Amino acid sequence: MSLHAPHSAAAERYRMLRHVVESLRKNTNLQVLAVTSPGAGDGKTTTSINLAGALAQSTAERVLLADVDLRRPSVARQLGLDGSRGSLVNALVKPGLALEDIVEQLPEFNLSVLQAGEATDTTYELLKSPRLDELVDEARRHYDYIVLDTPPFVPVPDGRLITKSADGVLVVVAANRTPRGALAEAVSLIDPAKIVGFVFNSDDSPTNASYYYGGGYGKSARPPLWRHLWRSS
Repeated sequence: MSLHAPHSAAAERYRMLRHVVESLRKNTNLQVLAVTSPGAGDGKTTTSINLAGALAQSTAERVLLADVDLRRPSVARQLGLDGSRGSLVNALVKPGLALEDIVEQLPEFNLSVLQAGEATDTTYELLKSPRLDELVDEARRHYDYIVLDTPPFVPVPDGRLITKSADGVLVVVAANRTPRGALAEAVSLIDPAKIVGFVFNSDDSPTNASYYYGGGYGKSARPPLWRHLWRSS
């Protein structure tokens, strides 16, 4: 949407989300943003791609979209990339591989993409290694924004490892689909200080009635979830 149809109504909504992220970058130094969801099929990858695309519309900003969902990667498929530049898995198993050797630049969109690579049986161990932190730190030196498309938070433990390297977490919720229990469980598993907001996906209600956004919860009083929903489509 924001990449191929920048003037569409849907792209405008992602630009609204971009504005919020830019404000958080300025006020709280948000640079690495992990995008997750309670379960599969909630729209986290679509949100990651479109948010990265909206951020990349600024020629002054360097943006990296990284697929960190090693079990079910889909960023490359959705963007039509062939994987010839290497992947995150390559960099995790080969410490000498630099980020610039595996990132694919999309010059027409001012966007760089790091593909996940082939799934392995040692996904948890790969993500638990210090190498992931090293790669994120390297990305911080080269990019203004890093958007991480992470696995769903409830079914697998991977996201709990990945979000330790992120400055903030954006939770994608599918309207009339995501179970309340799954959302509550996901929120309980994420560091509350890192939750920057929620994207309410596929909602039919008016935009003004469902557009709420807030900073991290803090560790004391946690406000109602509906007050932090951002409608994307």
